[in-house]
Amino acid sequence: MNDGNAAARVIQDLRGAVAAAAMGSRLPSVRVLTARHQASPVTVAAAIRALVREGLVETRPGQGTYVSRRAAAVGPAPDLSWQTVALGAGRPGEEELQALLATPPTGAIPLSGGYLEPELQPTTALGAALARVARQPAAWQRGPAEGRADLRAWFAGQVGLRADDMVICPGGQAALSSALRALASPGDTLLVESPTYLGALAAARAAGLRVVPVPADADGVRPDQLAAVFARTGARLFYCQPLHANPTGASLAGGRRGGVLSAVREAGAFLIEDDYARDLTIDGEPAPPLARDDADGHVIYLRSLTKSAAPGLRIAAIGARGPAAARLRAVRLLDELFVAGPLQQAALEFVTSPAWDRHRRHLRTALRARRDALLAALRTCPEVKVSTIPRGGLHLWVRLPDGLDDVAVAAAAASEGVIVFPGRPWFAAEAPASYLRLTYAAAPPDLMDGAVRRLSAAITASS
Repeated sequence: MNDGNAAARVIQDLRGAVAAAAMGSRLPSVRVLTARHQASPVTVAAAIRALVREGLVETRPGQGTYVSRRAAAVGPAPDLSWQTVALGAGRPGEEELQALLATPPTGAIPLSGGYLEPELQPTTALGAALARVARQPAAWQRGPAEGRADLRAWFAGQVGLRADDMVICPGGQAALSSALRALASPGDTLLVESPTYLGALAAARAAGLRVVPVPADADGVRPDQLAAVFARTGARLFYCQPLHANPTGASLAGGRRGGVLSAVREAGAFLIEDDYARDLTIDGEPAPPLARDDADGHVIYLRSLTKSAAPGLRIAAIGARGPAAARLRAVRLLDELFVAGPLQQAALEFVTSPAWDRHRRHLRTALRARRDALLAALRTCPEVKVSTIPRGGLHLWVRLPDGLDDVAVAAAAASEGVIVFPGRPWFAAEAPASYLRLTYAAAPPDLMDGAVRRLSAAITASS
């Protein structure tokens, strides 16, 4: 699953099948297409939906995909194969990210994806804030390249940095991509937890970095192993999610925080702290960011509002000090010039209003109910083992029985009507076992039992 052209291959394959078949003919199943093109089931489902929108195919729940009646009126499928030669190899990680962001097919229960279900998003409050801002002419003018000073001050105040240390970015992925390019050059080494966030792996490989995993467990990355890998590789950059890590849900234990920071300092390195889940804590209170304990500018701090509010609120901030901050600002200037003013001001109005605290309280209750419902449902599925019971975040990380292929199980699950994401792409090197990432934020609690029954059937079919 490392070819960025997988979705295009599936579409081209299906176009050819449609052109050669009679109206009403059954087309290859999701499972067959997944195996044929080494694509994720979510990618295959997205390709099928694209052809449904064009009127070439139709889907019949529980039966499969068929050549539509309209397909006969469509001319021969265009031959786009020349683009494969012209474009060359796809960028590593593109196909996995496309699969992760794909919309699940109608009728399927989503246990995948990385955003809140629409009913958990504060869209009314966000819409009201944006409507107020939109009527203010000043909001539409060009602002500072590093972002509004008051919004930067809000982000800085959450972590103990200065407003001048922060740069506003259009989402956490953009901030992370900029940080990697600002702090490293092609061929440099990036250390990551194993497993780690798929988007970080994709951004690192797109930047030409060599990615080296560091062992982690239920208490987060192991400081002794981090120090050893720093010494062995000479790396100067480490990316981690200390709070409710994606995909495992693990948080860095209090007794390891000092060891991690010491390893980074002794290596003369930077630590990119991705604090994506600061507002997604379910049980207790979140530990303070590592950046708060960093006096000498080793920690580059990243926080986004997108995961905890809505996908369309593409607002994040990244903080650094010293020459690293100057390099980061320069890269951000080249990337976007500046982030849309109305969105910045609407975000500021939202997070400084009572609606923000109400949303976070509601979110904590709702996510706890969903997490607990999924955990309870999984107790009826002895085939899988939950690696960590997360105290926050959006995901569960479950281990499959030995000998099962996680990609095949994900494809079988899609055929059963539940969308899960295989574990293999989250590892920078070989996966030590087969895992699935199950998201509990994208479906209501009353669907969890049905989702797990479908998953169990898929596991049985794959055994």
